[in-house]
Amino acid sequence: MSLVDKLNWRYATKKFDSSKKLAADKLQNILDAVQLAPSSIGLQHYRVLVVEDASIREKLKLAGYGQSQITDASQVIVFAAETNIDEAFGRKYIDNVATTRGVPRETLAGFESMVLNTINARTPAELLVWAQKQAYIALGVLVTAAAEQDIDVCPMEGFDPAGFDEVLGLKEKGLTATVIATIGYRAQDDKMSNAAKVRRPAEEFFIHI
Repeated sequence: MSLVDKLNWRYATKKFDSSKKLAADKLQNILDAVQLAPSSIGLQHYRVLVVEDASIREKLKLAGYGQSQITDASQVIVFAAETNIDEAFGRKYIDNVATTRGVPRETLAGFESMVLNTINARTPAELLVWAQKQAYIALGVLVTAAAEQDIDVCPMEGFDPAGFDEVLGLKEKGLTATVIATIGYRAQDDKMSNAAKVRRPAEEFFIHI
């Protein structure tokens, strides 16, 4: 099947088979793809939590308005935006660039200046929105990588971020929950699995200039 076929196959899974768990290699493949997701300037302004603990997920379910996907799926993936993006954050990134590429740090002075200026030009509120946008890019990569392996996903915004932050101790980590995805395998009786995919007609959706 082509990638387009896989994306036609996937849907926002409403009911997971709680008896089916992802094999470790399949989960790792998805996480590897997420780690390679593009982000603005390459900063990766967010962290990704992989939640499997049953008791934690019961608490998250309460903050997720009782949605069964949170406890029935194989894993809950939480994309949490960084809340303390400052010069130290930018410099740490430059350190990583120098180490990873094996280049003298001083050769990155121009790039570092651009990174720090970009950070300093934004208010804390703007920095948070910036980080949250990057997390959504990673969510898109997760959905695609999962579909490629015939793994079901339900991207979810319907949760209380403050509640998730409290349960997961995110505030202390300088993070805040932005968007989540439950991953696993669809239940055979999920009526939405056979529903036609609804999208805007191509002639209305695309604008060719």
